[in-house]
Amino acid sequence: MTKSEQGRHRERQDPHWIEWLTGIVSALLVAAMLGWLTWEAFTRAATPPDLAVTVLTTEKTSAGHRVAFDIYNTATTTAAAVTVVGRLMEGDRVIEENEVVFDYVAAESKSTGAILFQTDPAGRTVDIHPAGYTDP
Repeated sequence: MTKSEQGRHRERQDPHWIEWLTGIVSALLVAAMLGWLTWEAFTRAATPPDLAVTVLTTEKTSAGHRVAFDIYNTATTTAAAVTVVGRLMEGDRVIEENEVVFDYVAAESKSTGAILFQTDPAGRTVDIHPAGYTDP
C-alpha cells in the first residue's frame, strides 16, 4: 500500500495481512493440485478404450432418416479415429449400412453423433456399434 506525505507516495515496508493470507492460500492450492496430478499419474492404470453406443432418437429429415446416438468411452485412454457402423436390418438381412468416424472419443467421456439412413427405420432393427479405433 502507499502512503501520502506532502503529495508524495511511498510503499509501506510491511505487507498487509491480506497479502500474506492470499499468498498462503494460493501456495496451498498449487501444492494440492500438483500433489493430486502426481498421485493420478502414478496410481491410475491406463486401460484400453471401452466403447459403447446408446441410440437416442430417430427422426425424419430432408436427407432421409437420422438416428442420433451417444458413444461412451469408460476407459482411462482416449480412442482416435473411432468408426461407428450403423446397420438397418429386417430379420437377418441387412437393408442398409452406413458409418461415421469420430476424430476422437476422450477418456471417461461421451460424444454425440448421428447416422443417416435413406430407408425408414420404423419397424426394423437398428444396430449401431463401434467398429474400431486407433491409439492417438
